[in-house]
Amino acid sequence: MKFHRRAFLSAAAAVPLAATASACGMTADDGGGEGGPLTGLRIMVPNSPGGGYDTTARSIARIMEDEKIAKAVEVFNLEGAGGTVGLQRVVGEEGNGELAMQMGLGVVGASYTQNSEAKLTGTTPIAKIVEESGAIVVPVNSPFQTIDDLVAAWSADLKGVTAGGGSSPGGPDHLLPMQLAKAVGIDPAQVNYVSYDGGGELLPALLGEKISFGASGVGEFIDQIEAGQLRVLAVSGAERVDVVPDAPTFVESGIDLEFTNWRGWVAPPGISDADRQSWIDALTAVHESAAWQEELDKQGWIDAFVTGDDFGAFLTEQDATVAATLQELGLA
Repeated sequence: MKFHRRAFLSAAAAVPLAATASACGMTADDGGGEGGPLTGLRIMVPNSPGGGYDTTARSIARIMEDEKIAKAVEVFNLEGAGGTVGLQRVVGEEGNGELAMQMGLGVVGASYTQNSEAKLTGTTPIAKIVEESGAIVVPVNSPFQTIDDLVAAWSADLKGVTAGGGSSPGGPDHLLPMQLAKAVGIDPAQVNYVSYDGGGELLPALLGEKISFGASGVGEFIDQIEAGQLRVLAVSGAERVDVVPDAPTFVESGIDLEFTNWRGWVAPPGISDADRQSWIDALTAVHESAAWQEELDKQGWIDAFVTGDDFGAFLTEQDATVAATLQELGLA
């Protein structure tokens, strides 16, 4: 049976929109008129610095400033409970058009596994930004040279081979090793999984060999891979990733599994239509920039830009799909 997680994805399409406009919660400043860079924007990252959400948010903020889409963009971290501390904050900031949260599949799952009263369906959808192939990564000194080496050792010693991920149960870094286990004949309930709050916490555990292997997005580990500190055994998408061209896909390795993660932005409920449109227009301007295309190539991200109501429909579908999956696993 093929474990094909395209249920977690939707067809992505760039949606051309108008240029950045002024709004009630944020303002456009060009010395007194409309049409200048937005001011007052705040982007919340709901987990630790250094992870995929953090990298994505800070890359977008930098491009907004470099391209004069916005100025003095504030990015801040509010970590805890798999992203649901940040989610609760966003839902509680009803009407605040200056705030947006970087989020993704992991926050959808955590809203159920952490029994959060706040759900992403209670936010204002802004845009889905990227998809990303997962990676199975080991320290350079690991005895595992290939994914086959890892699977053989894992099958022989379920408790001794420890998986780690930068998301709580129900998030992509948790779902990836669970689905990998199932695909190779290991009972997911027997997987020894250690949860870390974002890639910023996962990385030192991996480098310190506190876990046998890490499962996360490719972009989480680029610097350490290039520095020769980590080795990628396989990637989880349908195709190889340009930034790690020697790493085979699961399918190429004889494992019938494809899996990709996604990231997007939401705002508090009850914001004005003008503020919502300003966020969408700002992200559209980022998406259309050459600098963003360079960032996609650098990070190994897949362009998956979709905005507004289309993203809202996707988010509603994701919420229902993840809830059903977690109920099957006994986690929700």
